[in-house]
Formats: sequence, C-alpha cells, structure tokens
Amino acid sequence: MKAIVCTAYGSPDVLRLADVEKPSPKDKEVLIQIHATTVTSGDCRARSFECPTLYWIPMRIVLGFTKPRQPILGVEFSGVVESVGKQVTRFKPGDQVYGLSGMRFGAYAEYACMPEAGVMAVKPANVSFEDAAAVAFGATTALHFFRKGKLGSGQRVLIYGASGAVGTAAVQIAAALGAEVTGVCSTANMGLVKSLGASRVFDYTKEDFAASGGPYDLIFDAVGKTSKAACKSALAQNGTFVSVEGQGMAKELSQDLAYMNGLMEAGIYRPAIDRRYPLDQVPEAHGYVQEGRKKGNVVITVR
Repeated sequence: MKAIVCTAYGSPDVLRLADVEKPSPKDKEVLIQIHATTVTSGDCRARSFECPTLYWIPMRIVLGFTKPRQPILGVEFSGVVESVGKQVTRFKPGDQVYGLSGMRFGAYAEYACMPEAGVMAVKPANVSFEDAAAVAFGATTALHFFRKGKLGSGQRVLIYGASGAVGTAAVQIAAALGAEVTGVCSTANMGLVKSLGASRVFDYTKEDFAASGGPYDLIFDAVGKTSKAACKSALAQNGTFVSVEGQGMAKELSQDLAYMNGLMEAGIYRPAIDRRYPLDQVPEAHGYVQEGRKKGNVVITVR
C-alpha cells in the first residue's frame, strides 16, 4: 500500500511517499481503508520534534530517539472498515467510520489498523469523509477544556485563537451548548469566526479584548499563546481560564464523538476546512500548517 513515511526528525522534507506492507488486524482491531486524514499542528510537532526542553527525554522515549518509532504519522482519519479481528463486535465490514489514532499514528496511509475500543465512531450519513476526518481532534480537545472549565448554557465564553482547528470547533460547540461566544483571531479570519456562531469577534492585531470585553465566565486559549495573567481583567469574579498549553493533554473520549454525531446529524456542526491536498502532497501540507496561518483544518484526501 502507499503511505507517507517520516524518515527522520526535521523539516517537511523528511516525509516521503513509499510502498509499505498492508497491515492485518489483530483479534480486537479493525482494518480501515483510509479515505481522508488531516495535518494538525500536533503532527507537525511530532515530525519536527518541537517540544519544551523539560519534556525532551520523555518525549523521545515515547516517540523515538533518532526518528519516529512509528514512521507513518497522522492521527485523524475517516474511512471504511474492510475487515475485523475475530473478537470485534462493535464494528463490521462496510461501516463508514472516523476517529483518532492517538499515539499510534498511522493515518497517512491507504490502510490502518485501529483498536475496536479506540476513539472511533460510525460516520453520520450526511457527512463526507473529508469533513469527518476533520472533526475528532478539534472537537475532543474543545470538549475536554469546556468540561474542565465547567462551561454551561447562558455563560459568557471567550475563545482565544478562534480560527484554528480547535478554535473553530470550540466556537461551534460553545454556541451549541447555549453559551454566548466571543472569539479572538486575526483580521482575515473574523468573518469565518462570526459565521460559526460567535456573537462578537476581536481582532487581536488591533484590539485588546481584555480591556474592552467581558467579564467572561470562561476564557479558553485554544492556541497556547496567551496567559491567565493577560486575561485576568476580563475574567468574571469566579471565572476560569483554561489553555491547551501547560494544562495537560486533552482526554480523547469515544462518547465525545457520539455527541458530535448528534450535532452533525442535526446540521449544527460542520468542521471548517481551509485546504485539501492529495496523499503525495503531505510534505507541502505540513509546510503550510507549519506557517501557523491556517483557517480551521487541512485535509488530506487519500481515496
């Protein structure tokens, strides 16, 4: 099968298209014919090995010392179940699914094996494979931090970095939960954020949201580029600040995908997609995502 393999840590040039052996599912695994995947900021960090010095050794142990232990990167996927292990009961051949592979990676390929108990769900019929591939990472991250911040209906929430993969998911989910949503992004992305459900949008290049907005019950930094100290004046008296930076990894839960299925089936949620690339252009896609200016998600069409 065709796959993109990461031959070393470094620039997008370390990624190359190769012929590799097609995997076979173990007893509790399903074999998925991949139709689409994505390039996330996390994929770029895994490829380039960008991490704080404090985490250098533990991350090398996890990912591999001289190059990625799992050479096929990619954590989001959508596709069709081709076959299942003999102990699998949750899925069957022909099921259209989507989800996250997590630290198993493996989605930059024509086929991948995923555990039956993993973060995976049957794709809603009204959602394309490309759209489905761009749901799980942003949505599960946003839901994790909303639970952490105890976001509820009627509350005021500000999402800093509202135009990225996590931010665009967070705006839509917060609005669906009944919160009053304010977004912070660059000038070029204000229209997008507004269209996703934000009642107010600040342009961080021209405005100080902390000085002219709020108070907010919850401030969610979806890109790890602000701080509680910088947001303190905009927080309500008992308000909460949460961030993707320095507050632990988001818990990826299958039940979150069940919740997202309900939103997608009702037409309430649709992932924002910036660009689409074929599988052999994953290096170019990594280069674009690495620039840090993408709007929502970058999708890789595999099939």
